[in-house]
Amino acid sequence: MECALLGAEVVIVPGSIKDCARALRERQKSEDWFDCSTLREPYRLEGKKTMAFEVVEQLGWRVPDVMIYPTGGGTGIIGMWKAFEEMEELGWITGRCPKMFAVQAAGCAPIVRAFGEDADRAEEWADPKTVASGLRVPSAIGDFLILRVIRQSRGGALAVEDAAMLDAVRDLSVYEGLVTSPEGGATLAALRRLLNDGFLSGLETVVLFLTASGYKYLEVMESLVSNRTE
Repeated sequence: MECALLGAEVVIVPGSIKDCARALRERQKSEDWFDCSTLREPYRLEGKKTMAFEVVEQLGWRVPDVMIYPTGGGTGIIGMWKAFEEMEELGWITGRCPKMFAVQAAGCAPIVRAFGEDADRAEEWADPKTVASGLRVPSAIGDFLILRVIRQSRGGALAVEDAAMLDAVRDLSVYEGLVTSPEGGATLAALRRLLNDGFLSGLETVVLFLTASGYKYLEVMESLVSNRTE
């Protein structure tokens, strides 16, 4: 609705984001379109680097110990790692880079599966299901880059259930005053898992990325409010 209001032609494609990409490519040449989807052009990757710059700057040029990022196409993780490498080359930071953790939905976790199997590429996830549409990505074009980053950083990949995401969305709203999307909630759910499983001690500086507003998910917010009032 938002895109249509802004004047865009919106085409609904049944299936996942991969089916949308297939439909785009079928029309791309005949209609002279430019493909600006994930990692098909350089500019989004360069823009994602600014997240790493801003985190380090706002921490007084200290590098956090851990970054937890909701990962679908993975541009954020890839771009931020590029930024850390560049900051190290420039001498802006020294010593170490953060451990990068990719969090996915239990109903669509190709990177998590590939990481657990010590594979270099992630096979397509069959029948992806999750309330977090940004995580409903059955195969990522940059899968090998995502896996390389989380291994180089000594981080990891983990999947969380939708219910845990939504519990975290509610808690972030109540305790932090931040209305975030399910993808953002996934990062808090992942942090809780990492603490409970002993991967983190609780003394680290950890950055969670809340990548979208909860107002992009009005139907999810309605369900959270109705469940709370019943």
